[in-house]
Amino acid sequence: MQGLFTRKSVADCENDIAERGGLRRSLTKWHLTALGVGATIGAGIFATTGTAIVGDAVRPGAGPAIILSFILTAVACGFAALCYAEFAAMVPISGSAYTYAYASLGEFIAWIIGWDLIIEYAVGNIGVAIGWSGHFRELLEFFGIHIPAWLATDYRSASLAAAAAAGGAADAGTQYLASAMTLAPRLAGVPIIFNLPAFLAVALITMILIRGVKESADSNNVMVLLKVGLILFFIAVGAFLIRPENWTNPVDGGFMPNGWAGVSAGAAIIFFSYIGFDAVSTAAEEAKNPAKDMPFGIIMSLVICTVLYIALSAVMTGIAPWKALGTAEPMLTALEFANGPAWLLNASRFIIALGAVIAMFSVLLVFQMGQPRIFFSMARDGLLPPFIAKVHPRFKTPYVGTLITGLFVGTFAATANIAEVVDLTNIGTLFAFVLVSLGVIVLRYKEPERVRPFRVPWVPFTPMISVVACLYLMLQLPCLTWRRFSWWLLAGLLIYFLYGAFHSRLRNPDGKARFKMPWLPLAGIVVAGLLLHFVVFNSARCG
Repeated sequence: MQGLFTRKSVADCENDIAERGGLRRSLTKWHLTALGVGATIGAGIFATTGTAIVGDAVRPGAGPAIILSFILTAVACGFAALCYAEFAAMVPISGSAYTYAYASLGEFIAWIIGWDLIIEYAVGNIGVAIGWSGHFRELLEFFGIHIPAWLATDYRSASLAAAAAAGGAADAGTQYLASAMTLAPRLAGVPIIFNLPAFLAVALITMILIRGVKESADSNNVMVLLKVGLILFFIAVGAFLIRPENWTNPVDGGFMPNGWAGVSAGAAIIFFSYIGFDAVSTAAEEAKNPAKDMPFGIIMSLVICTVLYIALSAVMTGIAPWKALGTAEPMLTALEFANGPAWLLNASRFIIALGAVIAMFSVLLVFQMGQPRIFFSMARDGLLPPFIAKVHPRFKTPYVGTLITGLFVGTFAATANIAEVVDLTNIGTLFAFVLVSLGVIVLRYKEPERVRPFRVPWVPFTPMISVVACLYLMLQLPCLTWRRFSWWLLAGLLIYFLYGAFHSRLRNPDGKARFKMPWLPLAGIVVAGLLLHFVVFNSARCG
C-alpha cells in the first residue's frame, strides 16, 4: 500500500529517455497547433451540435444560446489548458496526463488516468471512425457511387433498423440499414455485415503513423487547412443568409428558450467538440522546443477552435429555426432552410459534406497518434507488458503500440454500434482534466524549485477553477454515463493490482516482479466500486 502513491520524479522521467531511448524530435509549434486543431474540429462540431441546440429526452436544448454554451465550455477548457501547458513544458515526455499524474500524484493515480485516457483516445476514436464512414458514404452518393449497406454498417445497427422498419418506420436511412439483413452474403446462415470504410480508414492511418510522426503531422497540416477553410466558407456564405428573427423569435422561446439549464446541458454535450486540444501533449517527446512550443500549441489550438465554433453556431441558428436543427448533420440541415440561389445552396451542401469527411479523418489521425504514445509510456514504466514500448529502429515510432491501437480501433469500428462506444468519452476526458489540474497544485507544493518554462498564474486558484468547472460539466451528463464510467474504472483498477503493481519499474528497479496477492487493496477497490455503483444507481438524480 505504501508504494501506491510513489511518485516518478521529473528527473526520473528525463532519465528514462536517456537510458531507454526516446522519440524523434521533429515537430514545430505550428505542427503542434495543427495537431490540436486537427484533433478538436471533427465529429463533435459536425454531429453533436444539433443535439445540444434542440436537446433530447433527458436534457433541455440551449437554442440560439448555444453560443453561450460554447463560451462556457471554452472557459472550462481554457483553465485546464493552462494546467496542461505547465506540465507539457516542464515534463516534455510522451504520455500526456498519465505522465503528469505520475510525476505529481503518484503511480496509483497515474494508472487510473492512463486507463481513463483509453476512453478518450481509443474508444472515442471508434465512434469517430464510424461517424466518418457514414459521412464518407453520403459524400460518395453525390458522385452516384452507392455502397451496399452490409459493407457500411454493423450487425447490431442493421438488426435494429430492420426491427424499426418492420414496425412501420419507413424513412430512407432506416430502410438503407435494414437492407443489410436481406442483401448481405451469408456464412453458415449468418449474414456477413461489417463497416468496411471505417476499417480501411483506420488501417490507412495506422500505416501513416508507423511511417513517421513528422510525415503524419505534415498530412494533418494539409487536412487542417482544408477543413478550416471549409468552415470559414460556411460562415461566409451563411452570414448572407441569416435572418435575425431566428435568434429572438418569442414563439420559439427567444434567445435562451430553456434558461441556464439549457445552456449548461448544451455545454456538457458540446464538450465533445473540444476534446482534442489536450492531444497536443501526447507529442511532447517529439517537439523540437517543448518548453516554448507545447504551451503555444495547446493554447493556440483552443483559441482558434473557440472562435470558429462561436461563429459557426451563430450562423447556424441565424439561418434556420433552432428547433429544426436537431439532426446528425445540423450544418446541412441549416442550409435546407436557407433562402438563396439553389445552385449556391447545393454547392454549399456538397462542400460541407466534403468538409465533414476531411475533418473526421484528421481527428482519426491525431487520436490514433495519441493512444499509442500513452501505451508507450505506461509500458516503459512497467505497468503494461514491455513489448508495447518497442520503438521502430528506422522510423523511431512506437510501432507495436500503434499496431495494437489500429487493430483494436479498426476491428470495433467495423463491427460496433456507434451509440455504444462514445458514451464514456466526455466524462473520461473531464475526469482527466480534473486530475491534471490537481496535479499542478500538488507539484507546486512538492517541488517548488522545479524549473517551469510556463507557469499557470494564480495557483492554486486557477487550477481549482478548472476542477470546479470540469466537475460541473460532469454533473450535467446522463446518469447512465456515470454508471458505465464507474465500472470502467473498477475494471482498470483490477488490472493494475493484478499486473501493473508487480511490474512497475519504479517500485521494482531491478526488473524482478514481486507477486503477492494484494487482498486488502483488491477488497477495498471492490467494496468502493460497489458502493459507488450503489450510490449512483440510487441517487435522487438517477432515480
